[in-house]
Amino acid sequence: MKRYSITIFSIFLLTAVLLGACASATTQAPAPEAAVETEAPQVEESPTEVPEESTQAEESLNKVHLPEVDPAAVVGDIISAGSSTVFPLAEAIAVRFEEEGYTGKITIDSIGSGAGFERFCVAGETDVSNASRAIKDSEVESCQGIGREPIEFRIGTDAMAFVVSLENDFLEDLTLEQLAQVFSTAQTWADIDPSFPDETILRYAPGTDSGTFDYFVEEVMGSAFDDDEDAGKAAILSAENIQFSEDDNVLVQGVAGSPYAIGFFGFAYAQENPDIIRPISLEGVTISPETAESSEYPMARPLFIYSDAGIMQSKQQAADYINFFLTYVNDEIYDVGYFPASVEAIDEARQSWLDAMGQ
Repeated sequence: MKRYSITIFSIFLLTAVLLGACASATTQAPAPEAAVETEAPQVEESPTEVPEESTQAEESLNKVHLPEVDPAAVVGDIISAGSSTVFPLAEAIAVRFEEEGYTGKITIDSIGSGAGFERFCVAGETDVSNASRAIKDSEVESCQGIGREPIEFRIGTDAMAFVVSLENDFLEDLTLEQLAQVFSTAQTWADIDPSFPDETILRYAPGTDSGTFDYFVEEVMGSAFDDDEDAGKAAILSAENIQFSEDDNVLVQGVAGSPYAIGFFGFAYAQENPDIIRPISLEGVTISPETAESSEYPMARPLFIYSDAGIMQSKQQAADYINFFLTYVNDEIYDVGYFPASVEAIDEARQSWLDAMGQ
């Protein structure tokens, strides 16, 4: 009888619950909201995991891996010089190298790609040459003249930024043809477009030893002068109201000083100064990581470091530094303001390191 009584009670209880549910359907309406609230924290946590998974996925794509370097065990000084564009990235790698234990001295002189190759290939003073353009045949010959055979290591991608002051309220986009006029024959902004102010154009550009200058002449000025780079170079050098500097920070401050100024340099310097300058778009394409990596942005370009097998084998610290650079560059490159090279390009650079070291 005791079991039966419990069963009867259960039936009555179940009936009461069902009747209550039918009589007051609105009492269950909040249930889905409660469920959503309990799951929301899990959705918020996922973005913090994506960068790590993405980094691991990218690294797993690499087919070439270098021997591990312990910076604390590296002995001896390292001397590098060259591109002002590569400088912030090289500096970030050097800081990480030191934070992980390296106690030697790393010299990184920002003097322009051309001047960097001069010190590497003519004077033979540096272990590593930083460059925002590929080495020229004449520079290779100079290197060979002092017994060096330059080895190229691709380290990333830059997008050359063309910037104006935040006070500029008229310029948003230029074609490459207009850009060539801006940095050569045009006197006022109205010469570029009648809707622009009839004000003198103030121009700021990297110095002639800079790879950024060389790249601009090759891609913009040369094309505007019937593929005659010499004529294009002469045009920008003879432009009025133009200031050249190997120091990109000088160019930043110059542009920021007038609403009628324009300048160009590596994207990292534009990214560092959003409170005083802004980049314009080119050919209707806005500068961004996506448009740079896809080469949709017309002024994206590769970045390099160079060394020599003899240097790397005789100065283990230089080889270790380059190894460390190629291993961790993609961990630092976004923070600096540049974009990774392709997996294939990094693998080729790593294989070049192994070949140079006879491994």
